[in-house]
Amino acid sequence: MLGTSIGKNSLLLAAFALVTTALLAFTAEFTKDRIAKSEREAQQKALFEIVPRSRHDNDMLEETITVPKDAWAGLGLKSGGDIHVARHVDETIAVIIPAVAPDGYSGDIRMIVGINADGSIAGVRVLDHHETPGLGDKVDLKKTDWVLNFNGKSITTPELSHWKVKKDGGDFDQFAGATITPRAVVNQIRRVLEFADAHRDELFKKNENVKKNSANINEEHQHD
Repeated sequence: MLGTSIGKNSLLLAAFALVTTALLAFTAEFTKDRIAKSEREAQQKALFEIVPRSRHDNDMLEETITVPKDAWAGLGLKSGGDIHVARHVDETIAVIIPAVAPDGYSGDIRMIVGINADGSIAGVRVLDHHETPGLGDKVDLKKTDWVLNFNGKSITTPELSHWKVKKDGGDFDQFAGATITPRAVVNQIRRVLEFADAHRDELFKKNENVKKNSANINEEHQHD
């Protein structure tokens, strides 16, 4: 009797485990596409905040250029990334470049910087940070409009030597009680502008298939 009972219980447990595993697998598969869709929509929203839909007619999520490896360090990227391209009637009107300021008060500050074809900044958005609430977190547009001050600025406006916070002799405001965070962001945006200026011809090619150009920056630098 005892052996029969143990055998039945073992079978029941095995059946329960199989059913549970199947349910978990089904749930994971069912939610995977929904999670991917949500992540895509969140990413697209950030891109659209910088380059509104009215300015471009392509899918910026799909049309990208791979950040060249020799630019990773300058942009603060540890494992590369993709530059999103905004086009209108096959002409590149802006690019959105990923960057990380590694010297925030509480660590990395991950952002994206939009650069228009004329070299001016289309917009800046901080995507992730761990800065102090009420102080350094003012770099987040959800907290203040500080990042909007970069709109329209360029590598020459103000001149490069003024791409600093005011405490360091530059043109950009710091926060009361928090200078390290805005200093890190301003410095990193300046590096993005320098990258965009140095790679202008590759980033703003006209009438080209951007996907095919994904590796072009790397290839051209190998021949320099």
